[in-house]
Amino acid sequence: MAAMDDGEPIYIISIAARIVNMHPQTLRYYERAGLIEPSRTRGKIRLYSQRDIERLQLIQRLVNDLGVNLAGVEVIMNLTERLADGERKLQEMRRRCEAAERRCAELSDAS
Repeated sequence: MAAMDDGEPIYIISIAARIVNMHPQTLRYYERAGLIEPSRTRGKIRLYSQRDIERLQLIQRLVNDLGVNLAGVEVIMNLTERLADGERKLQEMRRRCEAAERRCAELSDAS
């Protein structure tokens, strides 16, 4: 099954659990802890996107490889998301500044 984008839900919990090599109950636990938020069908079936799978793999690395507890995982993931958001905003500001510089150069060349 293929997704149109990384956020499109495509995997049911049993498949997602198999992909990340976790028990489905672990995925439910992470959801209750607020670390993951899968989409749901009208029938309340959890659907995981590729982005969710990547997030679960990151949680797994933090917990198993680095020994981070779930509270630490939450802090790390929140900070990582804030950093990525800041980087996106910075890139947008750079694009706007470059566009403004081009307009200024065009205006000065025209005069």
